Amino acid sequence: MLLLAFILFALHFGMIYIRALFSGAKVTFTELIALRPRRVPAALIVDSRIAAVRSGVPVSIDELSTHFLAGGNVQMLVLALIAAKKADINLVFDRACAIDLATKGTGKTLIEAVRTSINPRVIDCPAPRVGKNTIDGVAKDGIVIKARARVTVRTNLDRFVGGATEETIIARVGEGMVSAIGSSKSYKDILANPNRISKTVLDKALDANTAYEILSLDIADLDVGDNVGAHLQAEQAEANKLIAQAHAEVRRAAAVAVEQEMSARVAEMRARVAEAEVQVPLGMAAAFRSGHLGIAN
Repeated sequence: MLLLAFILFALHFGMIYIRALFSGAKVTFTELIALRPRRVPAALIVDSRIAAVRSGVPVSIDELSTHFLAGGNVQMLVLALIAAKKADINLVFDRACAIDLATKGTGKTLIEAVRTSINPRVIDCPAPRVGKNTIDGVAKDGIVIKARARVTVRTNLDRFVGGATEETIIARVGEGMVSAIGSSKSYKDILANPNRISKTVLDKALDANTAYEILSLDIADLDVGDNVGAHLQAEQAEANKLIAQAHAEVRRAAAVAVEQEMSARVAEMRARVAEAEVQVPLGMAAAFRSGHLGIAN
């Protein structure tokens, strides 16, 4: 039975041990045996450690198995550490584990973050998925400028965990472009020197508290839009005309009302005159009857 147990042990761990031994990443039988009760695949852990050690990345069996038990991707972790080592990027093991666990289920990976740190990526602003092709700003002379920018970024591994995503970069860049266009006295200044938009935007430190570092901002396209100032002035003139017409209508209605009031008063006065004229013969008749009025022959 002891011989059988030894044979089973040799079949299960022997090749793994020999492979690690001749690869320069020696492991002990105690470490291999300890992986089995924890249901950690020994071949995966040992092969990953062999790749790391051969690339100059010192990691232990215990560190890799702990990350596996935490739900991390051991192979992705080792590949990212190797890529960072080759690119002379300071990526410590704990930081790499944190990034790998943070990106789990998000569609992004640790190796993608490292590769973006090595090879910067370009972000379109505005993003094509939002359905807009340009960012529109209005210069002080009322002319609309339609702009499209391309932002070159690379991953900031120190701020990748907890840092804002590329949507924040796009929103901040868009806000900065609108502000830069709006502060220009004329649209001609923007067309003559598009770099003033880039300089104004980059001076705002838009990558603060984000997972990326902005390397450059380039204006990819500029176009002149409508004269919003002229439209606003025309609409204001139309509104003023309507207001003036309303005031004139009020005055006309007031004049008509006054005219009707005066006509009513004239009619009233005429009625009073007629009433007074009727009283004259009545008074004369009464005076005649009372003897106060005589008739001369």
